[in-house]
Amino acid sequence: MDEAMTEPVQTAPFAPFEWMLSARYLRARRKEGFISVIAGFSFLGIMLGVATLIIVMAVMNGFRKELLDKILGLNGHILVQPLESPLTDWKDVADRISQVQGIRLAAPVVDGQALASSPWNASGVLVRGIRADDLNNLTSIAKNIKQGSLEGFDDGQGVAIGRRLADQLSLHAGDSVTLVAPKGAVTPMGTTPRIKPYKIVAVFEIGMSEYDLGFVFMPLAEAQAYFNRSNDVTSIEVFTTNPDKIDAFRKAVTEAAGRPVFLVDWRQRNSTFFNALQVERNVMFLILTMIVLVAALNIVSGLIMLVKDKGSDIAILRTMGASQGSIMRIFLITGASIGVVGTLVGFFVGLVICLNIESIRQFLSWLTSTELFSPELYFLSKLPAEIDIGETTAVVIMALTLSFLATLYPSWRAARLDPVEALRYE
Repeated sequence: MDEAMTEPVQTAPFAPFEWMLSARYLRARRKEGFISVIAGFSFLGIMLGVATLIIVMAVMNGFRKELLDKILGLNGHILVQPLESPLTDWKDVADRISQVQGIRLAAPVVDGQALASSPWNASGVLVRGIRADDLNNLTSIAKNIKQGSLEGFDDGQGVAIGRRLADQLSLHAGDSVTLVAPKGAVTPMGTTPRIKPYKIVAVFEIGMSEYDLGFVFMPLAEAQAYFNRSNDVTSIEVFTTNPDKIDAFRKAVTEAAGRPVFLVDWRQRNSTFFNALQVERNVMFLILTMIVLVAALNIVSGLIMLVKDKGSDIAILRTMGASQGSIMRIFLITGASIGVVGTLVGFFVGLVICLNIESIRQFLSWLTSTELFSPELYFLSKLPAEIDIGETTAVVIMALTLSFLATLYPSWRAARLDPVEALRYE
């Protein structure tokens, strides 16, 4: 009879009494306050780690998306440059390329450096000559006109400039800006700079400070005359319907050009920039994962101390018939609860901050009276955040997995505790 009573009782996995004991161990009494402090820090560590990971990944994704949208909204997905001879047949080439399936726009352009000046200031700019219809099809410009309109762009004497450039020169739509090009008319005394005033017909703001400060759009025919080009263009900017599948368009564009050309796609033009963003994103993920890992190790230390402190309780439970599996599950639930609750709270905190990150930034800027997100430094006018469902799910699963793994050794150690030895030293 005695032997029968001491045999372990087989209970269903995660029985109610196991949940009850786990909940009691989580509510540490005064003499077990140190264990409660460790559990609290473990919870805070996992919560902050998960929230920080979600926020940082969302901001990095937002940076990449916003920069990609703005860069590809202004510059072509494929740049077609001439080989062997200048692009004097640019109109026919652009027409043939625009008929390729998946090509949204083929815009011939003339690019040149100039100095934009006003009576109050001056700034170096990139002057881009472009046809009026092509400029109207650039939604990043046409849909972001802040002053004036593009209606007067056709007369050949009007230009469109960025908002930050207009502010720097203290000019508005309707004013005149003077453009100075280093290569102008050739005289017996040498080449003289070309200085010519242009009326500002439109002021645009696409939200990327580098473009809003450095671009001036001019009618194509006027740009050809201004930069001494003999009816040729610098290149043809090709915009596709899907820039992520740019390789599928390269062969078709080359064949449609009908002449020797050299193609450069957006990945090659911005490879250094976007590779740096990707490396920074991966490194930030690894560094911030350490926060969750440290919090998981705190769960290990807290549970080991809890097992030592509850040695007599474990021994009594074992003598009453609790199986090793029951003891292991009790401490498994105790430790995993910290990780699960911390992960879920961190997940919701991260989502709330990501959805309101620009408001939070503005509030902190107002509170500290500082510019926390300078457009000149970060290229964008506001702090972006783009939540990726796959990445967020991966962060949550990673945190839950680390929390679960952290509970295995202390729980196994509690289950292997010898009741006789535990009671002997009480």
